[in-house]
Amino acid sequence: MSTPAVIAFNGFDQRDFEVFEIDGLESRMEALIDRVRPKFHLLGERINASLEELCGEPMFTHVAKHARRTVNAPNDSWVAFANNKRGYKAHPHFQVGLWSTHVFVQFAIIYECPNKNVFAERALAELDSIRRSVPSDFVWSKDHMVPTGLIHSEQTDDQLADLFERLRSVKASELTCGIHIQRGDPVLANGDAFVKLVDQTFRTLLPLYRMTFA
Repeated sequence: MSTPAVIAFNGFDQRDFEVFEIDGLESRMEALIDRVRPKFHLLGERINASLEELCGEPMFTHVAKHARRTVNAPNDSWVAFANNKRGYKAHPHFQVGLWSTHVFVQFAIIYECPNKNVFAERALAELDSIRRSVPSDFVWSKDHMVPTGLIHSEQTDDQLADLFERLRSVKASELTCGIHIQRGDPVLANGDAFVKLVDQTFRTLLPLYRMTFA
């Protein structure tokens, strides 16, 4: 019996972004499940093994389900990678996701993560290192529900410190850092090139991920 062919991840196209322009929760979720979610699963299969090697620990793929939504349709969706099989929200993690305008590839600590203080204190102590190691075009965000962010090169040391201090002192705070790839960028339509870019980005973000562990 022949081995079933592995379906290749072929990247994202305009129809994937158009999902987030569909009106209504039910219609948008139907399109999201049909068009985008299978690509997240395929992307997880392509990325997870290399991410495990990179991090030196088991990593698990979690595709967003948006199960709690009853009225408002999601404006973005993602696949997350964390070292916990049951979930990712309470753990530092990596994400690849879509808004209608762009793809994001990032490291994330959201409000449910108890390691926020560990990361914040180390980040404040190693501010100069973070300034040098994070590429100039990377984007910081203190709210994962907002599509825009803060360009690394445009932040002063004081502004970066404020981000980390907020993460330490505000209970509902969160922080992400990574890249935004605009809708229409040719790399998104090339599955292999996109996977390579994700791998490179995660490697760049690895020092931030490691700072979350005491």
